[in-house]
Amino acid sequence: MRGSAKGRYGLQFMVELALQAGHGPVQVEVVAERQALPSKFIRVLLGPLKAAGLVKVQRGPNGGCELARHPSHITALEVLEALEGRLGPASLPPDATPGARAVRDLWTRSTEAARAVLCASTLADLAFKQQALEVDSHGYSI
Repeated sequence: MRGSAKGRYGLQFMVELALQAGHGPVQVEVVAERQALPSKFIRVLLGPLKAAGLVKVQRGPNGGCELARHPSHITALEVLEALEGRLGPASLPPDATPGARAVRDLWTRSTEAARAVLCASTLADLAFKQQALEVDSHGYSI
């Protein structure tokens, strides 16, 4: 499962907000730089994330964005579905062939498995994983 740029960038953006949780609003440019993401694209993602109740946006010189809930209470599935819509298989016409129905069954099962993994993964989990990878990439060992 590769996912779209919208979903991948949105998750990276939200993970960075999770890392900054509790420190007040963070400017989009700061998040974009830390995650190597285009700030223009991040601004486009803010609308659906705000509409879904996942981020709060504060305007002004000290403004920025922050998570609307604790990182452990926001799942990867919520973020992806806010940005891309409900993850699920396409519908079939009533006269679909047995082959089409068999393939749809496969996609249904794989989508359900993906949804379970994404639902079990919170932004706090992803932030922890990012921090561990940052330590590993600097050559530290414990």
